[in-house]
Amino acid sequence: MDLAKLSTETRNPNSMTLDTMSVAEILNLMNSEDQTVPQRIHEQLPQIEAAVEKVIQQFKNGGRLIYLGAGTSGRLGVLDAAECVPTFGTDPTLVQGLIAGGQSAMTVAVEGAEDSVNLAEEDLKNLQLNKNDSVVGLAASGRTPYVIGALKYAQKVGAATISISCNKDAEISKFADCPIEVVTGPEVLTGSTRLKAGTAQKLILNMISTTSMIKLGKAYQNLMIDVKPTNDKLVERSKRIIMQATDCGYQTAEKNFLAANKDVKVAIIMILTGTDKDTAIKNLKQNDGFVRKAMKED
Repeated sequence: MDLAKLSTETRNPNSMTLDTMSVAEILNLMNSEDQTVPQRIHEQLPQIEAAVEKVIQQFKNGGRLIYLGAGTSGRLGVLDAAECVPTFGTDPTLVQGLIAGGQSAMTVAVEGAEDSVNLAEEDLKNLQLNKNDSVVGLAASGRTPYVIGALKYAQKVGAATISISCNKDAEISKFADCPIEVVTGPEVLTGSTRLKAGTAQKLILNMISTTSMIKLGKAYQNLMIDVKPTNDKLVERSKRIIMQATDCGYQTAEKNFLAANKDVKVAIIMILTGTDKDTAIKNLKQNDGFVRKAMKED
């Protein structure tokens, strides 16, 4: 598709005098444009649901979630993957982000990397991609060769394929089991897809990772029970989560947190069921890490 025909590349009629606007006018315009993004996403909820269901099934099959893109899209994937580790206590290999040009491209543009169809295949081969994995290709334009190459290779090995683009009838949609097309329209600053398009992609990635992790037992009520207490703030958050889940006091939460070897899930079950650590761990394991199910065990 010709770049000039992409809605993300066209000029926004509301910002034609952008360079003469006051700071307040620019901010108001950007805020107004940003408010259109959630509605565009809402229109794609059935497609997003299909993608999330696919990711959940692949996780249950022992697979991984691989985000892949170039530029802003790639950076957003890397960000979401990195945040799964402290938020959900996942192994760093479970959710991974690949960006065209490698990790150095997170901060410095790597010329030509996104134009290579073969580079993505090499990156996925290095990860030993298999049929149980899910590959999410991100491209605001919907035509990035690096992403097309990744999705083609993923299809070849039988992995689940998902595409996220911000243009209708995107090229990458042709190579995805679950294509998601959120048409965010012209940017305030023409062609700067780190704006509305980037916001849309970030919101969708939040939905994919958060929902799939909840369905893997990484939430109890609306609490983040698999948080990794890797610093003082997260240690205190862990204790607060235990207090909120069990309606206990700080000292009880701290005592059980330490007795559970700083495992929030185990501490919650110990308090709510009156069991010891070993029993709580056993029940959790027998119930695939779901706290509600584990508490029904003897």
